[in-house]
Amino acid sequence: MLPGDQPASTPPNPPPRGEGFDRFAGPDRIKPGGVQRSRRLRATPTFTEEKLWKSLRTLAIRFRRQAPIGPCVVDFACHRARLVIEVDGGVHSLPEVAVRDLGRDEWLAAQGYRVLRFTTRQVEDDIESVLASIRAASPLSLDDEI
Repeated sequence: MLPGDQPASTPPNPPPRGEGFDRFAGPDRIKPGGVQRSRRLRATPTFTEEKLWKSLRTLAIRFRRQAPIGPCVVDFACHRARLVIEVDGGVHSLPEVAVRDLGRDEWLAAQGYRVLRFTTRQVEDDIESVLASIRAASPLSLDDEI
């Protein structure tokens, strides 16, 4: 060992104040205002979001509503299963919105999330098929209802 070297078992000195690792930095950083926006959206769910939320709550794993993930606020997320569920109204069929959705989906996929998109019509008219699709997409068992 050279003079000034530390033994391998001794952790390095912490960086000077204000420098070093920031767990909120990087591409997965929550956008400024994202938490407040997600709280506001949770307080005013659409009829369709509320219907799906009630069904998701019967499943064995925990989903979060209007969850901030990096720069996105997604309708529903199960972080443990790395699964995101979006409920899309008619506005999502507009070309500029569809392009934005594709970009969000690609970013979320790069973070390890699988994104499932359902139309409001699917959730309103056939919730059982929606839940079957969610069960099939999840790497975790969702069948043990609570």
